[in-house]
Amino acid sequence: MTYYRTHNLGELRASNIGETVTLSGWVDTKRDLGGLTFIDLRDREGKTQIIFHTDVAEVAVVERAQKLKNESVIKVVGVVRERQSKNANIPTGDIEVFVTELEVLNNCDVLPFQISGDDNLSENIRLKYRYLDLRRNHMARNLKMRHKMIMSIRNYMDEKGFLDVDTPILTKSTPEGARDFLVPSRTNPGDFYALPQSPQLFKQLLMISGVEKYFQIAKCFRDEDLRADRQPEFTQLDIEMSFIEQKDIMNEIEGLAKRVFKNVTEESAEYDFPRMPYAEAMERFGSDKPDTRFGVELKDLTDIMATCGFK
Repeated sequence: MTYYRTHNLGELRASNIGETVTLSGWVDTKRDLGGLTFIDLRDREGKTQIIFHTDVAEVAVVERAQKLKNESVIKVVGVVRERQSKNANIPTGDIEVFVTELEVLNNCDVLPFQISGDDNLSENIRLKYRYLDLRRNHMARNLKMRHKMIMSIRNYMDEKGFLDVDTPILTKSTPEGARDFLVPSRTNPGDFYALPQSPQLFKQLLMISGVEKYFQIAKCFRDEDLRADRQPEFTQLDIEMSFIEQKDIMNEIEGLAKRVFKNVTEESAEYDFPRMPYAEAMERFGSDKPDTRFGVELKDLTDIMATCGFK
């Protein structure tokens, strides 16, 4: 067998009928019917049904296929044929591949949990076997969605004239809102580097340097307790601009948000984002990031309660 694949497992269509193809992937499901074995072969792009039949393949090949466990990694060569019972739920549902050659790249041991099984798994198990957890459909979709979001951000910022600049990770400890993670220096015993809580100082240096428009998908580190929107290590979109007014940065962020939303969800936000001055937000909601969906606003009762004797 040749050590390559001609197609990914979400690619074959009716137009490929009659072609000899090489496919590689993970055994997703298997059904044995004596001399006939059906396998759904999976990679990150999708699934393709492959068939081991004694009319096409050698008996030894079919017998090896029957011994395969789910999540074993295999490479096959076969002929694309029209599928008799088509599957409208997958893009490759009009075809199937009758295998003539099989190579087992990696056998799978007994799994701690089923990849296509119940989502009700403990987080400890998922993290311990993260390489298995990431094979699950919804996790793979999350990675693809994140990739699409990041690429959308980069493309938009590039169109708007921003420069993507990497700033240092090992830096000097500077006072910010949280504790620093410290890294001991081998060459200067007793001294420490700090991991950046944000690229704040560096992006200000870039503005002084005349960069004018900077952005970075930045790794940030803060030695603090977990919160709903914060972890010790997190990624943020960091932006800095020179020669602008407040409305300019708001316009850029609104345009970016709309572009990313459309590219990721394929839906459009055809409206202007509402804007609220800081003083109004604090007066009405007591927060600089109010959730206005609920309409719960603060009410100033000073005039009513000023003369109340209740302490």
